[in-house]
Amino acid sequence: MALVRKNTYGKYLRALLIAVDWMLVNVLFGVLLMIYPSLTSQHTVLRELWVLVNVSFVPVIIWSSREMHRLRAIQIDRVFLHSLGGVGIHALFFMSLNAFIGIMAMGEREYLVYYAMLTLGFALWSVLGHWAIKRYRRRGYNYTRVVIIGTDETAVRLYRAMSGDSGFGYRVLGFFDRYPRPGFKGEYLGGFDLIADFVSKNSVDQIYFTMPGNDEALRDVVKIADDNVAEFFYVPQISHYVSRGFELHNIGSVPVLTVRRNPLKNPVNSLLKRMFDIVFSSIFLLFYPLIYIPVAIAIKLTSPGPIYFRQQRTGYKGKPFECLKFRTMHVNVDADRTQATANDPRKTRLGDFLRRTSLDELPQFINVWKGDMSVVGPRPHMLKHTEDYSKLVDRYMVRHLIKPGITGWAQVNGYRGQTDELWKMEKRVQYDVWYIENWTLALDLKIIARTVANAIQGESNAF
Repeated sequence: MALVRKNTYGKYLRALLIAVDWMLVNVLFGVLLMIYPSLTSQHTVLRELWVLVNVSFVPVIIWSSREMHRLRAIQIDRVFLHSLGGVGIHALFFMSLNAFIGIMAMGEREYLVYYAMLTLGFALWSVLGHWAIKRYRRRGYNYTRVVIIGTDETAVRLYRAMSGDSGFGYRVLGFFDRYPRPGFKGEYLGGFDLIADFVSKNSVDQIYFTMPGNDEALRDVVKIADDNVAEFFYVPQISHYVSRGFELHNIGSVPVLTVRRNPLKNPVNSLLKRMFDIVFSSIFLLFYPLIYIPVAIAIKLTSPGPIYFRQQRTGYKGKPFECLKFRTMHVNVDADRTQATANDPRKTRLGDFLRRTSLDELPQFINVWKGDMSVVGPRPHMLKHTEDYSKLVDRYMVRHLIKPGITGWAQVNGYRGQTDELWKMEKRVQYDVWYIENWTLALDLKIIARTVANAIQGESNAF
């Protein structure tokens, strides 16, 4: 029985990541001492501080080790949140221990500078470290040996997800089943009677069970995994039409999966996003007159009509609200029914410029401040489009589970402007729903940064 296992989990790699984190904690504390030399005047206090810096790193290691399983398919915004979590834990323990022991050498300014440096250092190292790990895995190292039990559609989808990016570090050795399903083209390794021998001889690290309604086979495979110190994962039979993030709950002893994850249902997340919207829009509106005055004068000089274009659009939970934009068209009766096109004769020359640079959307910060919109979210559509597309596009109304935004995940991925073909709206909805189910504040910041970059570069489909 193969109890001595190959180092495919990268225990030394994990130790290296922790070692670099520890070095950052100490090196940046040394930098702090260089910035504030008064801290080095009392050697006894300095030694105690340095001991506490390292003692406070222990709970960070414990917390971080529980998060290591996420390294294989991590996203940049999750990396930053992981870094912030580590910094927060260190700060909590370090400051608490200082207060408990009574070391008063460090003040608020020193704490602020140290943890600002540590946050930036952890974030940069996390990004670089994960980039290096994925490069390392793509060269064939630090992989996890996997077998899949089953040859049905779920098994094939799992295989495609694992093999879609070699940087995730999965090496699928093959599939077991009573017999391969019709049309199956994967590496069929045999029936259930061959699983135990194969897992033992090939040092399999993880077993994924994808077969429904087979309690006897499930029990046997779990035992094989336990006997060979392999991790076991049960993959539920869920249609690819329901390809969302799930949340597990329990009703008594019965596990229940929710089919849609919405982080903004959490009151803390919702409050955090609203606070960000208020602060961000308030800061912008302080400088808004610098944009409004010249744009308003230009609009009045180039075409008759109001400065703002006010339109009823679909907002949170399908409720209409009055959306503001700088007017970019001649006043016309089709404004609430027909989208703008590339060479739309209704547009003014100034309006074309405002649209290409996205300056026409800036008055919507007023909507954000009022609470009708968010800085980031699905773009609000005119009421007629909501009525039409809700009948044509699956999950269209899911977009309205959160407030609409000035910019969104669909927009920064190229799906903005005219939706003259149905597939374009379907892709926009797909990106919007993904955003709702995967929201983080870091993702909002990422979308804002990409929006600014796209506005500077210009976008061909912004008209």
